[in-house]
Amino acid sequence: MDKKKVIAYLHTHWDREWYREYEVFRLRLLRVFDNVLELLKQNKIPAFYFDGQVSALLDYLEIRPENENIVRKFIGEKRLFIGPFYTLVDEFLTDKITFQKNLEIGLKISKDFGCEDFIGYLADTFGHSKNIPPILKEYGIDKCMVWRGCGDIPAEFTFNGIDTVNLIRGYFMDIFSSTMPAEKKAEWLEENLDKIAQKSGSVLLLPIGADHLGVENNIAEQIESVNQLLDGYEIKLSTPFEYFELVKNNFKNFEWNDELRDNSKTFILQGSYSARAKIKQFNTVASYKLQLADKLQKQLGEKYNSIIEYAYKLLLKNQAHDGICGCATDEVHEENITRYKKILQITDTILKELKFLYPEQFEKLWISYNQNYRFVMEFEGTDIPDGAEKISQKLGFPDEILYDTQKIPVTEDYTTIYKYLTEIRPSDDKLGISENYIKNSHIQLKIQDGKITLPNNIFMDFVRYNDYGDTYNFGPDKDDIGETAAVISSKIITDGKLRSGLQISTSFFDVEVFLDKNSELLKFNINWENNLKNKLWQVRFNFSHEVCEVLSEDMNTLIKREFDPNYNIREHLPQTRGIEAKTNTAPMQRFVCANGLGIITKGLTEYEVYKNSLAVTLLRSTGIISNPKNPARSTPAGPPIEVPGALQCGQNKAEFAIGFFEPENFNLHIEELFLSD
Repeated sequence: MDKKKVIAYLHTHWDREWYREYEVFRLRLLRVFDNVLELLKQNKIPAFYFDGQVSALLDYLEIRPENENIVRKFIGEKRLFIGPFYTLVDEFLTDKITFQKNLEIGLKISKDFGCEDFIGYLADTFGHSKNIPPILKEYGIDKCMVWRGCGDIPAEFTFNGIDTVNLIRGYFMDIFSSTMPAEKKAEWLEENLDKIAQKSGSVLLLPIGADHLGVENNIAEQIESVNQLLDGYEIKLSTPFEYFELVKNNFKNFEWNDELRDNSKTFILQGSYSARAKIKQFNTVASYKLQLADKLQKQLGEKYNSIIEYAYKLLLKNQAHDGICGCATDEVHEENITRYKKILQITDTILKELKFLYPEQFEKLWISYNQNYRFVMEFEGTDIPDGAEKISQKLGFPDEILYDTQKIPVTEDYTTIYKYLTEIRPSDDKLGISENYIKNSHIQLKIQDGKITLPNNIFMDFVRYNDYGDTYNFGPDKDDIGETAAVISSKIITDGKLRSGLQISTSFFDVEVFLDKNSELLKFNINWENNLKNKLWQVRFNFSHEVCEVLSEDMNTLIKREFDPNYNIREHLPQTRGIEAKTNTAPMQRFVCANGLGIITKGLTEYEVYKNSLAVTLLRSTGIISNPKNPARSTPAGPPIEVPGALQCGQNKAEFAIGFFEPENFNLHIEELFLSD
C-alpha cells in the first residue's frame, strides 16, 4: 500500500508574555532560537517557521545583535520564515485599522530582512473573524492557516476568498520531545494522522512544535525512525509553503464565508472577551485616540509618523492574544496597563501640541470633523466663552505654556482650567429633567414603578451571577437564577441648557445618566467599589419580544449573528472531557444592536442573548488563569495560576451609551461618545 505524504514543519508558538512575564520568556527565547540557528547552520533541519510574527525575532536580536547576519542569510535562503504580522493579535478584540497597522509594520520589517513568502498565520487565536481574509488580500497575502473555531471544516478550504488550511489537530504537536520509545511515538502519530487524514486529501500537514518549545537536536533522526514504523504515512520535514503548493487544487472544494466560532471540536475560550475588563477599556480608548491623533497629524503636516508607529508597536504588543484576552499573570497585565498609559500620554500630547502649533487650522479641522453629528462639544480653557456651560474645573498649567518650547511653566502660571460645553450647531431642542425622567426630542428615560424604562417598551436593569470559571471561560452555577439590582432612588445632578444628568441609586451601585441637547444618545457612567469575588455583572436590556438576531461591530464593520433565544448554558454543561460549553455570548468591539436599540461601549466587549433580553458584560470577576474545575470546560486551557488581579476587586468603571438610530450610522454615534472626554 502506498503511504500518504505528510509535510511537517518545525515551529514554536511564541507568546511574548502569558503565564510568565515578558523578560522571563525572552530568556527562554534566547536558548530556543540559539539552538534553532545552530541546527540550521549544521543542516540538521531544513527550515524553521517563526510563528507568523516578527516581534519575537526582534526581541531575540535586541539581545543577540551579533546574529543578525546569519538570520538574514537563512531568510534569504528560504530556510527561516518570519512575518507577516508584528504580533499575533486577537482577531475579535482588535479593530481593522490596528490590524492593518499590524500587517504594515510586520511586512515592512519582514521584507527588510529579506522574507518574501507569507501566510496569514492564525493558529492559536480564539476563533476567526470573517473580515480578516479581505484585509490579508489587501496586503497581497493569499494564504491563511487557522485552527480554533472550525468545527467540521476540512483541512483545505476557501475562507472568504483565501486559500486556507484548517490545522485539524492544532499547532500543538510535541510528541518528539517526549521520552517514550519510537514505537510508542509512531503509534501516537499514526492515530493522530488518521484523524487528520479524515479531513485531508492525499497530502497531510503536520506541525511539529508547541508553546515556547525548542526543536529537538535529533528531530531528523527521530522522523526517520518513526517513518520506518508508520504503516500508512511518510513524514517529510519541509515548510507549510510546500504543502500549500501540493494541495493547491483542493481549496476550491469547500467554501466558508462566515466567521469561525464553532467550539464543537476546539475550545474558542469565549470568556476571554470579558476577562479583566480594565484591559479592554484601556485598549478601546487607546486604539481610538491613537487613530484620531494619526488622522489629525496627517492633515496638519505629518510630523509625528515615527512616534505614531512606536505607539502602535506598544499597542500591538498588548493585543497579543494572552494579553488583550486577560489570560496572563497579574505582572503581565500590570505591564500592559503601563504600555496603555504610555500610548495615551503620546496621543494626548500630540493632540495638544497640534492645537498649540496650528491653533486656527486645528480648531477648524476639529469642528469640521465633528459638525456632521455633534451639536454640543466639550472644550478646555482658562476662560469660559459667552453662552458656554461649565462642566468642571481644576488647577493646572495652560496648554499654551506647557507646549511652548520657549517657555517654562512657573508657579505664577498655575491657574484654573475649565471644562465647558459649547453648542456648535444651535437648535430649538430643549432638555427636560426631573427626579424621575430625563428627555429631549429624540430620546427619554423614566424611573417608573422601580424600573428604568426606555422608549418602545424596553426596560433596563442590572444583574449579577456566580462565576466559578476562569479567565478563559465563564463558569456558571447550574442552579443560579442571579440577582437583579433594585432601583432605590434617583436625583438630578446636572440641569443645564446643554446637558442634563440623573443619578440613579441601585442596590448594586449608583448609575449616572447624561443627555445633551439634540443628542440621540443617553450616556451612562458607573463607578463602583467591587468587593465581591467570582461574579459576573451585566447591564440587561429587556424587550417585549425575543432577541433572535444581533448586529455588532467587527473590524469596524457590522456583522450579523443569529441566536437561539431559549438556549441556556446552565442546561448544557459538559459531562465528559474535552468539551467546552456552547454559549449565547459573543464578542463585540464598540457597538451592538438588537430589536432597534443600539448600544455603544467604551471597552465592554461581550454581549449575551437570552429570551427577550440583550445583556452587556460590565465585569467578570474570577481569580485563576485556568480553573481545572471550571463547569463550562471539562479540561484545562492553561495553568491553574491564581491571579488576584483578575478578580478586579476595588474601583471599577463602565461607560456606555444607548440610542435608537439606524445601525449603519453607528460610527457617527461612536464619535459622539468617544469625543466626550
